Amino acid sequence: MKIVNDPTEQTTAATDVLLALVAGAGLFYLHRPVPPNGNLWKIAIWTAAIGLIGLSAALGAVAHGFVLSPAVHRRIWRILNMALALAVSLFVAGVAYDLWGLSISSAVLPIMLGAGLGFYLVTLRYPGIFFLFIVYEALALSFALGAYCLLAIRGTLPGAGLMATGILISITAALIQANKTLSVALIWKFDHNGIYHLVQMLGLAVLLLGLQRSLAG
Repeated sequence: MKIVNDPTEQTTAATDVLLALVAGAGLFYLHRPVPPNGNLWKIAIWTAAIGLIGLSAALGAVAHGFVLSPAVHRRIWRILNMALALAVSLFVAGVAYDLWGLSISSAVLPIMLGAGLGFYLVTLRYPGIFFLFIVYEALALSFALGAYCLLAIRGTLPGAGLMATGILISITAALIQANKTLSVALIWKFDHNGIYHLVQMLGLAVLLLGLQRSLAG
């Protein structure tokens, strides 16, 4: 495959690769050592969510970094968007576990997976209303931010403050990505997508640190 000539697309692809590597390293970080409290459900939910985020970033690197036929490019973005939709759903189920426990989280999971898949299918049928998925993601992140702020104030979950901080950084990253006119030159030129990936890496790293503390607590 041929690498794209656009410098900003190249930096976007490179930062996607870095984001995928952060997600992959995060999976090892969560499992080594295995948390002593045996929260297997929580580990499984977050492992799947972070794995899907890493998959989305890897697919984004291919879509941004290589010259592809329109059909292949379209298929990659469809898989990427589905992975993100399912990651958001798993994210909400993970938050529900910390907030209300296993029974609520296990009940929420199939509902959220159905909702995420539904939003994805709607955007396939009506591509012009992808903003509905953005609203869905924004609601999920807002719910998570409120939940971990509450848990941090209560002092009932170790690492909740770090998780809230990571989510707040992720919300900031999403706002950056929404500003399509944003660009910055730091040796290389980064557009709104590249900047989003850099900020999102920080948010994911902080979230993972808090998550590990919550598992070890």
